[in-house]
Amino acid sequence: MILLVIRSALYAIFFYGATLLWVAATFVASLLGQKPLLKTVRGWGFMHRLLCRWILGQKIVVIGDLPNEPMLMVFKHESMFETIDVLCMFEAPAIAAKQELLDIPGWGNVAQRYGLIGIDRESGAKALRHLKRQASAAVKAGRPIVLFPEGTRVPHGTRAPLRSGFAAIYQLLGLPVLPVAVDSGRLSPRGSFLKRPGVITYKVGEVIPPGLPRAEAEARAEEAINTLNRV
Repeated sequence: MILLVIRSALYAIFFYGATLLWVAATFVASLLGQKPLLKTVRGWGFMHRLLCRWILGQKIVVIGDLPNEPMLMVFKHESMFETIDVLCMFEAPAIAAKQELLDIPGWGNVAQRYGLIGIDRESGAKALRHLKRQASAAVKAGRPIVLFPEGTRVPHGTRAPLRSGFAAIYQLLGLPVLPVAVDSGRLSPRGSFLKRPGVITYKVGEVIPPGLPRAEAEARAEEAINTLNRV
């Protein structure tokens, strides 16, 4: 237990300390253009992965192939881990997130330049049109779109219904969907300072074709992202 506390404390010190420097670097990179910004943000993702590996002792295994092309990638959401690690899994993923993050002064502008896609579930048709414009721009740029359809971190071993943002993007864009399960919550559970060593597994599911009825697409995506829900 003492070693676990020491490892977790060292991770927090190095990660949050380095992240402050990386945030400053992204502001500078954003002034130089999108390409430097994309590389800087991805570098932050690899920094996080290295800290998880060498301080926390967390290894990563991917079962299946993750294509780097314009598709809607939907991930199980159990921990902060995968929200950062997806930056390592694709060259320049356009990540869908709560609109409130884009409304943060200063940081929100950098996030928009990076290509973060804001989802506002309270603004109806206007928000959907805005979402479609952002997602379409990402697709034209050849970027995969990453979505955490449960909308919040879910404790390992449990399920949560998919939020409406998944069906909206699926129906609006007509993209194939690649569901990905992840069991990060076993080692880095939500709300816990302690992070345990071990193997974090990603399991890539079967592609869900575009054009399916909403209920069927949601059911297939929900089933696929929960395949690692062992307790």
